[in-house]
Amino acid sequence: MNTFMKLFFCSFILLFLVISAGEVHAGKSRYTFKVASLAPEGSVWTKRFRDFANEVTEKSGGEIGFKIYAGGVMGDDRAMYRKMRVGQINGGGFTMTGISDIVPDFRILGIPFFFNSYEEVDELKQKLFPRFQKEFDKKNMVLLAMSEVGFIYTMSQKPITTMDQLKKSKAWAPEGDPISTALLESVGLTPIPLSIPDVLTSLQTGLINTAFNSFYGSIVMQWFTRTSYITDIPFVYAYGAFLLDKKTFSRLPANYAQMMHAAAKKHFAKLLTDTRQSNDEARQVLQDNDISLVKLTPESRTELLNYREMTVEKLVGDAFSRSIYQEAVEHLEKFRATQANQ
Repeated sequence: MNTFMKLFFCSFILLFLVISAGEVHAGKSRYTFKVASLAPEGSVWTKRFRDFANEVTEKSGGEIGFKIYAGGVMGDDRAMYRKMRVGQINGGGFTMTGISDIVPDFRILGIPFFFNSYEEVDELKQKLFPRFQKEFDKKNMVLLAMSEVGFIYTMSQKPITTMDQLKKSKAWAPEGDPISTALLESVGLTPIPLSIPDVLTSLQTGLINTAFNSFYGSIVMQWFTRTSYITDIPFVYAYGAFLLDKKTFSRLPANYAQMMHAAAKKHFAKLLTDTRQSNDEARQVLQDNDISLVKLTPESRTELLNYREMTVEKLVGDAFSRSIYQEAVEHLEKFRATQANQ
C-alpha cells in the first residue's frame, strides 16, 4: 500500500474515533447545528469542515456546537434537503446537482467545457457568489461557502477514446442533473440516472459501466475499484454548497453570525487548495493502481464540443436563467481579455 493510501486510511480511522467527542460537546452548546454531507469521513472535505466547526466552537466559547453526519448517513442531497426543511438537520454540504432543483441558477458553473482553468473558475465564483447568496436566501437558506470536487473525467470499464465508444457505453447521469443528462442525450446516449450513493453498487452489478468523477473523488468514493480507464479530458467542473437553515442561523447573535461567515470563508478557501492538491496526487495514485489514462481522438473532441453548444442552447431559460448565463459569459469574456493583455 502506497503512502497516499496509508494516510487516507489512517485519517479515516482517526476521524471516526473523534466523532463521538465532537457530538458530546455539541450537546452542551447553546446553539447546535446538525449538519450532514455525502463526503466520506477522512476526506479533505470533512477534515476542513471539522476545522471550521472547531474554530467556531472555540471562538464562541462553546456556545455554538455541531453534530456532523458524514458519508451519506442522512441520505442523498434530496433526502438531506427534506430533513432540513422539517428541522431534523440544520444544514449540509450539498452537491450542485443535488441542490440546484431548489436554486436552478446555481447550476451555471456546471456547463460542460465552460472553463479553461481553475483561475477562470475562481474568478467566476467570486463574481457570482453574492447573487447565489441572494437566491438561496429567498429559499430560506444561508449560503456560507462553496465547496469543490474539481474537474470531472470519464471513468469507464472499457476504454473510451471515440464518440462511438461513448455512445455504446452504459453511462451514469447524476439524478436531478439536467445538464449532464442533456449532453449525454444529445450525443445519442440514454443515461441511467442514479443518486451518488448508488453509483458504486451499480458499477459492481453492471447496471452502468461508465461514471464521472474527479481523480480524488473516485478514490474516496471507491469508484476506481470498479473502473479501469479514464478519458484524459476534463469536461465539466463539479462543486457544491455549504448551506444552513436560515431560521436556525437567524437565532445567532450578530457577532456570532459574522464570525461563522469569516470562518467559513477562511477554511473553505483552504479546502480549495487541499482539493486541488489531492486531485493532483490522486492522478498518480490511480495510475499506480493500474488505471489507464486514454486520450479522446481530436475528431471526437471536436464533435463533443459541438454537442456542448447544442446542449447549452437547450438549457438556457430552462435549467438556468438566461440572465445568469449572460452574466457568467460576460464575466468570463472580460477576464479572458484581461489575461490575454497581460
